[in-house]
Amino acid sequence: MVTLSVGDLLQIRQKIEARTAHVGIFGMGYVGLPLALLFGGQGFRVTGFDIDEKKVASLNAGESYIVRIEAEEIEAALQRGFSATSEFHRISELDVVIICVPTPLDDFHQPDLSYITGTAKAIAPHLREGQLVVLESTTYPGTTEEVLIPLLEAGNAGGLRAEKPSGEGPAGFYVAFSPEREDPGNDSVARRDIPKVVGGIGPVSSELAQALYGSIFNRTVPVSSPAAAEMTKLLENIYRCVNIALVNELKQLCHRMGIDIFEVIEAAKTKPFGFQAFYPGPGLGGHCIPIDPFYLSWKAKQYDFRTKFIELAGEVNLQMPYYVIEKTAEALNVRRKPLAGSKILVLGMAYKKDVDDLRESPSLTIIELLRQRGAEVSYHDPYFSFVGRGRHYDLNMTCATLDNLSDYDCVIIVTDHSVYDYARIAREAQLVIDTRNAVKGIRADNIVRC
Repeated sequence: MVTLSVGDLLQIRQKIEARTAHVGIFGMGYVGLPLALLFGGQGFRVTGFDIDEKKVASLNAGESYIVRIEAEEIEAALQRGFSATSEFHRISELDVVIICVPTPLDDFHQPDLSYITGTAKAIAPHLREGQLVVLESTTYPGTTEEVLIPLLEAGNAGGLRAEKPSGEGPAGFYVAFSPEREDPGNDSVARRDIPKVVGGIGPVSSELAQALYGSIFNRTVPVSSPAAAEMTKLLENIYRCVNIALVNELKQLCHRMGIDIFEVIEAAKTKPFGFQAFYPGPGLGGHCIPIDPFYLSWKAKQYDFRTKFIELAGEVNLQMPYYVIEKTAEALNVRRKPLAGSKILVLGMAYKKDVDDLRESPSLTIIELLRQRGAEVSYHDPYFSFVGRGRHYDLNMTCATLDNLSDYDCVIIVTDHSVYDYARIAREAQLVIDTRNAVKGIRADNIVRC
């Protein structure tokens, strides 16, 4: 068993502060790649790890596969020493290991930690003394201590052990949890200005993680443990989930009462205190907000506790695509057209405007529901020329053009991308189902606000 001396620890911190530490980031997706560029931009040597050989090849060729990241940023990173690889034996070269892999739900809405466990098992044989391992993937409280650390300890041949929470006794490597706070499409806050929450397994782990993230973020927020940091991330996203569910439910009530929910929200947010505006939509998407409540609900059951309020919010949001189908069928019925056989164009496949991210997008569910009801469905999205098969969908559809809007019985605006000419859509389409208030200000008989 290896025990690091005070001198060794000082050397590790000095390497971080001098930006000579070698940082490896596992998962070159929507979280890992921007983080790699941020570290590289501050002078760190960065290696990106991914099991997807296509991503590795693209990055090493200076190409980007994420719309909001320009190829020039990748090329500049390569010139600074960045490289991508799928060779996990290179882990032994690293000073810092950061894990940014997906944490989806399985088919039964239970946490799927296979990406975390798979990565931990791949890292463990190559782990060496003195390394700092940080998990950033959103997960339930306890994952770092109950899942990650045991796998790292069991899988390395050198008998390395993680720092103990008390800081006492021998320690071969250090562990922390620091939740990602990415918001794709949001350019109003610079990434460096987003405070970084850090929870170390022990005092040295916390100190090293704060030094690491303090070198690239303007502020770090230390908490007492990885579990506290894990819960912080869940609270942030569950807060949004619950409030979105509230306005989604109020939207349905307002439709029955003949009230414009968006007008109500705009009026309410003029109050300078005690109110934050949230907006309804066709359902939740992205990797966090639709998933995180179920992670906490699952974990709570281990403590004989039911998160009724959170579960109810999740149920409301999950039902929103079905509500869109109901309103579409009603609007077509008024025009003496059945949903079955109708030609329908879905505008927008991404889960939010101006991003190229399909994860958990309500558009996927809406299209599958429309097909089940017998509709002839097409889609348009400037970020996806083709949508094939994913974890929870199998569409195999090619992006349609917008040249013949009048040929469709109905156009459903699911994702309000900025590139769309909504005035033209309202003018040319026979029927518009607007789930995002995209055609606000336009009054026409062919527009149904849903």
